[in-house]
Amino acid sequence: MLSRRHFLYGAFGVGVLAASFGGSAFTKTAFAADDQVTYLDVPEDAVFDQEDCTLGTASDYMILLGSFELPYGTLVWTNGDTVAACLFPTETSKPLTQAGVLFLGTGNSVVLLAAAVGTAQGFEIYDIRASEQGIVWTEANIFSNVWRIYTATFNGDALGDAIQVDEGDGDWETPTIAAVGAYAFWQVLPRLDGAKRTEDSVLKKAGFGKTDVDTVYTSEGRMSTPPYPLKDSLVITPRTKTDTVHYQLTLLDAETNETKDSLVLPQAMRPLEAGWGNTGFNFCFDGIYSYGGGIANLGTYTPQDSEGPGDYEGKTWFHFEKSPTAPPCWCRDWFMVKSNIQVCGVNLKDKVYFVIDVESGSDNYGDYLASTGMNGSVVTYANIDSKSVEGTTRKCCLVRVWAPLA
Repeated sequence: MLSRRHFLYGAFGVGVLAASFGGSAFTKTAFAADDQVTYLDVPEDAVFDQEDCTLGTASDYMILLGSFELPYGTLVWTNGDTVAACLFPTETSKPLTQAGVLFLGTGNSVVLLAAAVGTAQGFEIYDIRASEQGIVWTEANIFSNVWRIYTATFNGDALGDAIQVDEGDGDWETPTIAAVGAYAFWQVLPRLDGAKRTEDSVLKKAGFGKTDVDTVYTSEGRMSTPPYPLKDSLVITPRTKTDTVHYQLTLLDAETNETKDSLVLPQAMRPLEAGWGNTGFNFCFDGIYSYGGGIANLGTYTPQDSEGPGDYEGKTWFHFEKSPTAPPCWCRDWFMVKSNIQVCGVNLKDKVYFVIDVESGSDNYGDYLASTGMNGSVVTYANIDSKSVEGTTRKCCLVRVWAPLA
C-alpha cells in the first residue's frame, strides 16, 4: 500500500523488500568481518501492542480546537501548530493544482501559487511544504520527465520571489521535500531503472528565498524514507558505509546539519517511514521479515520511554500493527498513528489509547494524519463526498485540529 506522500500525481512508490536473511539479536556485530556496525536488537518479549492497552473515549482526552472546510481533494501537511501546507485541486486541466497554506488557529486559507512558475513550459505544481518562514515546492513536467525545486519566503499571506534551487531529469526520482524553520530540504534519489541507478542519493538544503544550496548528507545508495520534518530538525534514513546493507535512522539539526541522534536497523530491514519524538526514533515497515525478533512484523514501532538520544538498548517497544499509510507524530504525551480508517492516540506510559471518529461520507481511507514531529496539537483531515437523506450534498476536505485536554 502506498501512502499519499509517495503517490502524488505519478510519484514513484517506495516499498520494502522483505528479503530473507537469518539472524537477529541491540548491540550486535553484523555479519561481515569488515562490517563492524552496532545495530538495534529487540527481543520478541520486549514488545507490546494495541491489544495490551485499554481503549478509552477520545472526548475524555482530546478537544476539537477547529474544524475547517477546504476544496474536496486537498492534501495537507504540517510539522507545527500554526500553519499547514496545502495542495489544492482545481476544476480545470491547467493548472491541475494550486499551492497555499492553512492557518490552523483561524481556519483561514490562502492560495500562494495560482499556477506553476513553469506553466508556459508545461510544468505543474506537484508538491509543497511550509513553515512559518517559507515554503518549498516541486514542479514537474510529466512529458519531459523534468522536475524543479523552488523556495520562497513567506510572511502572513505575502510570498517572496520564487527561487529555483534545483532541477533534474528522468534519471532521478522527483524529490521528496520538507520545510523546517528557515530552511527548505529536498532528497534526491536515482531512479531504480534509470541510467544513474548506481549513483549516490543526497539530501540538499537552501535557506528560503536564497540561491545557495548545501549538500547536507550523501548516502552510498538509496535512502529508504522521505525526510521527516520536526520544528527544528529532520529525520533521514541513509545506508551505512558498510559492505552489507543497513539503514541508519538519522536525526539532523536543521540549522547546523549536525547529527543529534542515530540508530542502525538490522541488515536489509528497510523502513517505509521514519521519524523522531518523545521517546526517540519511530519507524514503519510495510512488509513482514523472517528475522528481526521483536521488530520483524508489519507496522509502526517506537520505544515506550527514553532518557534522550541514543537511549535504545534494553528498551521496551510499542508496536502498532496496522499497515502504515502515514508517518506517526507526537501530540504532547500522545503517540498519534494512522489506522485503517481512523487516527489513534496512544499513551505509552499508561497503556491507554483512543480513536478519533471518522466523519460520515469520508473517502475509504477515512481520516488522514497530516502532522509530523512533536507538537501541542494534531491535525487530521478527510475528503468527504456525501448526500443526506434530505438531499443536502457535502463535498469538501474537512480539516480538524485537536489538542489534549490536559
